[in-house]
Amino acid sequence: QVQVVESGGGLVQAGGSLRLSCSASGRTFSTYVMGWFRQAPGKEREFVAAHIWGGITYYDDYAESVKGRFTISRDNAKNTVYLKMNSLKPEDTAVYYCAARTRFGKRFPRTNDEYDYWGQGTQVTVSS
Repeated sequence: QVQVVESGGGLVQAGGSLRLSCSASGRTFSTYVMGWFRQAPGKEREFVAAHIWGGITYYDDYAESVKGRFTISRDNAKNTVYLKMNSLKPEDTAVYYCAARTRFGKRFPRTNDEYDYWGQGTQVTVSS
């Protein structure tokens, strides 16, 4: 069982920045696919970004709506993945969830069912 815990959400003005953190347990964290999703009120949970171990190097994957503004990274020594969010917009307001995939699968997983473990979510609110 992998424990996933997010932190770092909050209230920020449009144009501002936030960094979310997500820690995941397990000795093989460096091989996990780590993803970020978000869910706005009344909407379905959607893919935001993923950091993917490709066997030799890591790959990043981003939703079009955040590409160029958000950056995903990880620190394997701390079993932590980060989501740096710049140029935030009111439409980025949502609960942000971190997820881990610990099994072999598609290289660029973007759907909920491709991930095995989820955190409880952290609220991000962007005021206009």
